[in-house]
Amino acid sequence: MTDLLAIGASGVRAYQGALGTVSENIANSGVEGYSRRTADLREVVSPGSPISVNRNTDGYGVVLTGITRRADEFRTNAVRTAGADLARTETSAAWLDRIETALGGAAIDQRVTAFFSAAKTLAADPSASAPRAAMIEAATSAAGAFRTTGAALDRVRDEVDAMGDDTAAEMTSLGAALAKVNERMGRVADGSSGAASLADERDRLLERMSAIVDLDVSIDPTGRAAVRLGGSGGPLLVAGSESGSVTYGRAGGIATFGVRRAGATGTVQPSGGAMAGIAEGASRVADTRAELNRVAGDFATAVNDFQASGQTLDNAAGTAIFAAGDTPADLSVIMTDPRGIAAATPGTGARDGGNLPALEAARASGRFEGRLGDLTSSNAAALSQRRTVAQAQSAIRDSAVSSRDAISGVDLDREAVDLLRFQQAYQASSRIIQVARETFQTILDTGR
Repeated sequence: MTDLLAIGASGVRAYQGALGTVSENIANSGVEGYSRRTADLREVVSPGSPISVNRNTDGYGVVLTGITRRADEFRTNAVRTAGADLARTETSAAWLDRIETALGGAAIDQRVTAFFSAAKTLAADPSASAPRAAMIEAATSAAGAFRTTGAALDRVRDEVDAMGDDTAAEMTSLGAALAKVNERMGRVADGSSGAASLADERDRLLERMSAIVDLDVSIDPTGRAAVRLGGSGGPLLVAGSESGSVTYGRAGGIATFGVRRAGATGTVQPSGGAMAGIAEGASRVADTRAELNRVAGDFATAVNDFQASGQTLDNAAGTAIFAAGDTPADLSVIMTDPRGIAAATPGTGARDGGNLPALEAARASGRFEGRLGDLTSSNAAALSQRRTVAQAQSAIRDSAVSSRDAISGVDLDREAVDLLRFQQAYQASSRIIQVARETFQTILDTGR
């Protein structure tokens, strides 16, 4: 009779725990990063001891031995890898889009074309005041377009730096949070609901970190994660309950990330995540700015050389139209008098326009408009390519997530079946206890 009570009691305890596990699954079915748990039930078998009251009884009830978290490490890692690839491409595409906006905002190629068109108009009547004034105005507009475009690219560069600093700070914060999870992970019992919850939080943090940079993750037997940034050869950010800090810097067009930990500094070489996209963005901005400077410098030199080889309307030697500021693209027009345009060949009359063909020749050899157009079109082509790759990588990541969720995701239909099954088992175990009590009471009443 005692065995019957013990068996019923063990069933009540075990199936109460199992019902709690199913209820937890149902309650968290829509929670991102939650992994389904299952209750591990095991039969309590008689040890066969010589002092056993009933050696013919094999079963002594059921016991809940622990909670198993349904997760596949390989599928989880595939999600992190796919997420890192997608984040790199999307971040790079975002900077290419910002560069495209900077290049197109001032319509710089059109302003340069308008300047040369004004020079052609002047050739029809080199001594006329109106076309000369129009040419100076066009030169001012072209110089302004170079300055505006350069300033826009500088703002993009500053935004890249700001994102680099923010990304480094976020990774430092995530690393500290993961170290705290590791510390708590070492204190909870294996197979407990607490251990499963901490493992979920660990994987959520790792997934967020992988969107910032590609990771090399190793999990020890207690579930604690050690994390290296930038692959297996990268610096260690998190180990046990200790975490380092992530730094960002830029030298020219080269963006660098590093890890400071335990008194040592290591350089991160990102091949995935937002960090890699930031590095690509910094390089692209610097290259675009450098090419803009080259075109601006060549354009100003060509125009000023044209001036130096000609004669003004007042029969004087021509002087420079453009001057550069801190950078070649920081152009300004220093000629204020339209009569100073050196349209004539030295020694000819005021109405002569013999020097103007030299400007058109410089236009053809310098390919200023073509180079500006190439700058825009190459950036647009790279942006289009990144967007195409991002679409493919998004599909790959979605597939990886679906594969992971097939193991760890909560299926409400399945949970409903388990809920009914465990509820019936719980009720049956309660009935066993009730029957045992009634039988025992009957025996007591019979003996009176």
